[in-house]
Amino acid sequence: MSADELPEVPELPEYAERVLAAAEGIPPGKVMTYGDVAEWLGEGGPRQVGRVMALYGGAVPWWRVVRSDGGFLPGHELEALGHYQEEGTPLRVASRAAQGHIPRLDMRQARWDGSGDGPEDGTASGDGD
Repeated sequence: MSADELPEVPELPEYAERVLAAAEGIPPGKVMTYGDVAEWLGEGGPRQVGRVMALYGGAVPWWRVVRSDGGFLPGHELEALGHYQEEGTPLRVASRAAQGHIPRLDMRQARWDGSGDGPEDGTASGDGD
């Protein structure tokens, strides 16, 4: 198949580009919740961010955008845990009663507020909580 015959790839929606750029900007060892990302962008909400991450997040550090309770993405727990351990992301030890003894993120220590930088213009839209 020649380059002329390749199907046209649809352009990524602008909001999705912004969400993915935010995910890429989270430093190793830190996380933001879906709601944090939406607030930081000043647009959408946790569900919209989650939808973008589900559809397009495989190309960015998806494990750094998380649920607010610190639980791991269902079905990706071990992969995420490997990333967290490699990056030194703060974790809470799982109790013996926890399913599979999978730890949770220590959200008090791991949560990143964006360091005051907004997505494009250098201003923050919120405090990240």
